[in-house]
Amino acid sequence: MDNLILFDDPAIRGSLLPFTFTRPVADIRVGILKISEKWEKYAGMKAGFHTQDYLSEKFPKNDSPALMINGAVCPDQGLWNQITLLKTDQSLWSQNMLIACYSKQPSLFQVEQAKKQQAVQYESAFISVQKTWNIFQHNSAEIQKDFELITSGRISNEISDPHSVVYNPSKVFIEEGVKIKAAVLNAEGGPIYLGKHSEVQEGALIRGPFALCEGSTVNMGAKLRGDTTVGPFSKVGGEISNSVIFGFSNKGHDGFLGNAVIGEWCNLGADTNTSNLKNNYAPVKVWDYTRGGFSNTGLQFCGLMMGDHSKCGINTMFNTGTVVGVGANVFGDGFPRNFIPSFSWGGASGFSTFQVRKFEEVAIAVMKRRGKVYDQTEKEIIQKVFELTRHYRIWDKEV
Repeated sequence: MDNLILFDDPAIRGSLLPFTFTRPVADIRVGILKISEKWEKYAGMKAGFHTQDYLSEKFPKNDSPALMINGAVCPDQGLWNQITLLKTDQSLWSQNMLIACYSKQPSLFQVEQAKKQQAVQYESAFISVQKTWNIFQHNSAEIQKDFELITSGRISNEISDPHSVVYNPSKVFIEEGVKIKAAVLNAEGGPIYLGKHSEVQEGALIRGPFALCEGSTVNMGAKLRGDTTVGPFSKVGGEISNSVIFGFSNKGHDGFLGNAVIGEWCNLGADTNTSNLKNNYAPVKVWDYTRGGFSNTGLQFCGLMMGDHSKCGINTMFNTGTVVGVGANVFGDGFPRNFIPSFSWGGASGFSTFQVRKFEEVAIAVMKRRGKVYDQTEKEIIQKVFELTRHYRIWDKEV
């Protein structure tokens, strides 16, 4: 095998919106790593992506014969061993879900083609991300799997600060350049991973399983409960529980975030609070893009789902199971609606359309602060998402 490609399963991709508006399924972060990064470690090679045409410039693939793997599937050793036994005329399935197969011409690949190959059924359990809430649901297990994958055979750097307290230090891994001052790290419930050049400031309380990725900061006095991932180059504060922040995003101030998924380039204003439990303890319903309506998650705890480049102002309150699309700007008193379409501007008192030219002014400034460029590729993706989501914005006003 000299080519690995992760494909978007058409039966799954729509259920992972708004996050898959701006990325392939396999670019989703769950645990410490993105799904694509997990497969790359098992395969020992860089992965390509078989995804939507408008995303293919940013997420390209090599069109030579390839092992095709479902981008919603999270690998483990048993699954990888089974895949390596596949012959070129075989495909691996879990009931009706295609896990992997070979393709001679990936650019023309379709799941239906694999049905013509000899089917091999995989009987063991594995983790797959098929709904947005699966991201935080499976985060604990994936942190623990990724922790072993990343740290096996390696020695952690030591914490030199005498004022920091560590419980179960064998399950705490510190990469190079990490700064820790007067913090409490409790890994009795699961591992704690601190990525390169990350920082944990004074008075922070962290419980595992927890991952702080490269270049990210935990602000003073933060309370970070288990099953939480803070992606690279992000800043977090306040109270966070069982949530995943993809990267390049900020929740730097007081306020609660629980059972939530936050995309890239997001910012939650000071004292933003998100509900993750209904007052009547009923199962939470969230917006389902595949239905054009709300679907029951079956979960008692489910908070905020926020797509890339969305922001909210100070003191924003989000109701249980709120879904915010891409490029929205939410502010004002009261609870806004539970589904906020992409490129919305406003809050509980009403919304206008956040025009692309205005959005780009913000995106350029935000990305520049992280040393990134809002280039032509990003511009074309955003323009496409704006058009794809136009029918959700039923108001007439524009800003």
